[in-house]
Amino acid sequence: MSDERETLTYEQFGVAVRDLAQQVADDDFRPDIVLAIARGGLGLGMGLGYALGVKNLSAVNVEYYTGVDTRLDVPIMLPPTPSAVDLSGLNVLIADDVADTGRTLEHVRAFLADHVAQARIAVVYEKSRSVVKPDYTWRRTEAWIDFPWSSEPPVVSRTGVGS
Repeated sequence: MSDERETLTYEQFGVAVRDLAQQVADDDFRPDIVLAIARGGLGLGMGLGYALGVKNLSAVNVEYYTGVDTRLDVPIMLPPTPSAVDLSGLNVLIADDVADTGRTLEHVRAFLADHVAQARIAVVYEKSRSVVKPDYTWRRTEAWIDFPWSSEPPVVSRTGVGS
């Protein structure tokens, strides 16, 4: 892995949210729900919800990364998960911070596939190795990304599940 890093500031994140929302609007996609992938996609999901006038927001928690460029063999969807029946026939905008390997996005898209009218994906960053090509991307990079919410250590020390 390269030592090269991409740094995103909160100010740039605000620009990214608006730009992604404009891409969705310009594409005439009208999501009924924004489904954020926790944890990294939560801020984007909320921002896109406001920018697109979508009040129906939900989240799915998928564990895949365990550290800098280290991950589980396959993504794991953690409870609670939204009921696929509740999403039936809806246009869903999936929001995440990065399409790195794309495995998390692939997992979520497969979960929705047989239930929703359409599912499209918006990400802040996309890497060329991603197995999923997002519909909406703010920037492309090959570097490890320092997001403003995860570039500093937690203010409290936690051990065990969820740390």
